[in-house]
Amino acid sequence: MTGGIFMGIYITILEQGLIYGILALGVYITYKILDFPDLTVDGSFPLGAALTATMITNGVNPYLTLPASFLIGAAAGVCTGLIHVKFKVRDLLSGIIMMTALWTINLRLAGTANVPIFGEDSIFENSFINGIFSGGLGTYKTLIIVLVITVISKILLDLYLKTKSGFLLRAAGDNDVLVTSLAKDQGNIKILGLAIANGLVALAGCIFCQEQKVFEISSGTGSIVIGLASVIIGTSLFRNLTFMKATTAVLIGSVIYKACVAAALKFFQPQDMKLITAVLFLIILIIGMERRKKVKKNA
Repeated sequence: MTGGIFMGIYITILEQGLIYGILALGVYITYKILDFPDLTVDGSFPLGAALTATMITNGVNPYLTLPASFLIGAAAGVCTGLIHVKFKVRDLLSGIIMMTALWTINLRLAGTANVPIFGEDSIFENSFINGIFSGGLGTYKTLIIVLVITVISKILLDLYLKTKSGFLLRAAGDNDVLVTSLAKDQGNIKILGLAIANGLVALAGCIFCQEQKVFEISSGTGSIVIGLASVIIGTSLFRNLTFMKATTAVLIGSVIYKACVAAALKFFQPQDMKLITAVLFLIILIIGMERRKKVKKNA
């Protein structure tokens, strides 16, 4: 009995870790590649969830919610990029403006602050999926589906970063002079990066909504903290493993972060969740800064 309970906890940690891992891939693009503190994330995560709940309750095929959520998230990222690049608003303020606007957009899109989708078909619950995952496999159904989507997202991002456009995206954050010398508009590259990042975040929101079977307007609150913590954990812990891609490290970092939160909740009440998240993030930031200081001293 106890073994079954622990197994359930481990599966939940992996599911949640991988879902937020997709979000962390988006934050990795803005934070690590573009060096852009994008608070749009807190709005684009529930944006994907709001669109998903609306589509599902209107009888749309749940699999179509995945590309649709990515596209609407990308549109939000483009808006943030345009505010920053074209209107010369500072990066942090651009994200805050878009995050604030998305709160109302999400409410308008969903119609209400809470939309349950219990009993509706989803990517986890439909006749096709239930037929494949019959018997004992049913326990791992959600985990396997989330894992497949996460791996596909990671592979596609890795492949993109190897293209000419992906190279320019990485250069835009590290060496803007190089981008300019190649006769490319750095602003347009930033907008593209923000579009891809927020598309991934909205995709994570879409999956989260279907996993939880409900849309909540506040589901995106603190998403940027979770994403940043996952990126910092992954890139700090596996910095010296040259064979491991940064995107893989970020995904593992997300799972580790969710495991830390789950362990902390064993000793605290659920209403302490935000405080636990804040304290964990502070600890992660301090450890990350100390590691960077040591690297600089040894250099």
